[in-house]
Amino acid sequence: MVGPGKLIPGHRELEGDCFACHQSFFGASAERCIACHEPKDIGRLTTKGQPIAKPLTKTPFHQKLVKDDCVACHSDHAGVKRYRQQGRFSHALLQPDSRDQCETCHKSPTDALHQKITGNCGECHGQEKWVPATFDHDKYFRLDRDHNVKCVTCHERNDYSRYTCYGCHEHTPENIRREHIEEGIRKFDDCVECHVSADEHDIRDGRGREGRGGRDDDD
Repeated sequence: MVGPGKLIPGHRELEGDCFACHQSFFGASAERCIACHEPKDIGRLTTKGQPIAKPLTKTPFHQKLVKDDCVACHSDHAGVKRYRQQGRFSHALLQPDSRDQCETCHKSPTDALHQKITGNCGECHGQEKWVPATFDHDKYFRLDRDHNVKCVTCHERNDYSRYTCYGCHEHTPENIRREHIEEGIRKFDDCVECHVSADEHDIRDGRGREGRGGRDDDD
């Protein structure tokens, strides 16, 4: 009645057999989709049971969906593209324990920063869209000079919510303690509270600290 357009090529053989996919007065039915497209085989086998030569994705994730709601993402009529935005997938359709397994479906970016990072995408990126990222490293510490190293040097066990300065031979606990005590600084547990870059004299202000950012009041 609304002229949704011709069927997509994969459903061309169903042209004229509307009730192969539709229920009267209710539209396309997921139950009828699954009669041909079993979720566990989508992306791996055709509806005839033959292996797909070039799968669109290496991971058949359809069996990880919260519920079978095919038309939430797919349309079998090409004309619907004029009215519905295609290619949008909501991660809310996935089971909760699958939503943080990004690399099973997505390829890791190949830029210099992401080559050093594995997993934990959600610490910087949301699931609604990839950009903008929610994290700006320069806001906390500029990776200049010798600090532009592998992430694991400072972030152990792939945990980017924590850091250590002791991953470098230059910054052993003994060296850090000695250099700060010489300056009368006894509060040096959280380095980035004061330091913003490799310049040891570039001290962060605005955090209730004076002078070099950690001097005790009675010194």
